[in-house]
Amino acid sequence: MTHFHDIIIIGGGSAGYAAARTAQGEGADVGIVDQGPLGGLCILRGCMPTKAILRSSDIAALIRRASEFGLHSPDFQANLAAIIDRKNRLIKEFAVDRIHALRDPRFTLYQEHAHFVSPTTIQAGRHQLSAKAFIIATGSVISRIPLPGLEETGYLTSDEVLELHSAPESMIVLGGGPVALELAQFFSRIGVNITLLQRSGHVLSDSDEDLARPVETHLQAEGMNLYTNTQIRDVSTSGKQKTVSFRHEDQMKHVTATSILQALGRRPNIDGLNLEAAQVAHQTNAILVNKAMRTSQPHIFAVGDVNGGYEIVHIAIEEGEIAGWNAVHPNQSPKHFDSRLKTQVVFTDPQVASVGLSERECLDRQVPYLVASYPFNDHGKSLCLGETYGHVKVLCDPQSGEILGGHIVGPEASELIHELIAIMYFRGTVHDLLRIPHYHPTLAEILTYPAEELIGKLSLT
Repeated sequence: MTHFHDIIIIGGGSAGYAAARTAQGEGADVGIVDQGPLGGLCILRGCMPTKAILRSSDIAALIRRASEFGLHSPDFQANLAAIIDRKNRLIKEFAVDRIHALRDPRFTLYQEHAHFVSPTTIQAGRHQLSAKAFIIATGSVISRIPLPGLEETGYLTSDEVLELHSAPESMIVLGGGPVALELAQFFSRIGVNITLLQRSGHVLSDSDEDLARPVETHLQAEGMNLYTNTQIRDVSTSGKQKTVSFRHEDQMKHVTATSILQALGRRPNIDGLNLEAAQVAHQTNAILVNKAMRTSQPHIFAVGDVNGGYEIVHIAIEEGEIAGWNAVHPNQSPKHFDSRLKTQVVFTDPQVASVGLSERECLDRQVPYLVASYPFNDHGKSLCLGETYGHVKVLCDPQSGEILGGHIVGPEASELIHELIAIMYFRGTVHDLLRIPHYHPTLAEILTYPAEELIGKLSLT
């Protein structure tokens, strides 16, 4: 027997739930298929658990700096088991809320694995389900990288380190993206000897170099061994020790530790979906979509990490909402995703936050721009806080002064970036940024300095 729904969502994470909520709000009968555990990557193994444990290591770093602020702090020890227990309590609360939402009577929830048997039908356990439209929101999984000896030697993933209850003595971190950096700094700050290996010329290789360098400098100042421009040759083990051999600056080097964290990225989770039966095009594992989130099959959509776009939760939610609306209204002008305000944050110390275009993107796309920056080590509130790593950077149109992009590496960058997001949302200019009142002394007022410089440059054009 085939069960029919107007819309079927495959995956109940942030993107899938946003799609389900939107479609149901537009009057659709919605089925959700998720084999569990229910909650989604962000809640269970991503954003929320990592930010919970990073809070502990940030406090540890401040305690170590107590004498800098005229305070005395006795020796302390980090208790990883207690940190993880706190994280688990928080995550359980978040997950319970999401599970209740998925089990709401407004939806029909199938806790089964789903695969397509045709473009209009899926199999979910013993249930055969058909729908007018499908939205794939199955997220991502850890990438398995073919490095010689790595699988045989063994390693931890970003999923597994979130459940460790005893800290390793030492760790080699493979990768220099947001996940690698956040977890590397966490373990370094609770006393683990960390060596980080990055293939590219700087960490956060997708961003402008000037945003990465203050992070590298601070990580090294805290005692982390960091190598960029590396070529890993092989991984081996001897007893309890694991060794990574790599080429760096035309020399072969070797680093040994008791554990390895493989943080070389994630890939779209399409395994077992049988996309061939659905006749859905995919490339390098990602499902191809247009700006309306439609796949090569107009009635099948893909949102979030599974489409290989942005591995960012608020964007996944926006994509889910777009797909949910478009799926219910196939004969109306579709809603489209606009990347103009794309935003990303890395929760290292210093934090890194960006919105809009980077300098690299402007150069690649031949977009004319003016740029100005200002350092935190020359800003009053930053000096009072003792947070002097990094800078703010603003890009604007050389004719109108409209802000094209904003980038912050420094204290509370994740919060400060929202002023630039708000101004850019309304297509504001550097004149607007300078005119807006800024309380003194605050971190936010640092944004007025590049704005003032850019206004000076505009007057010369």
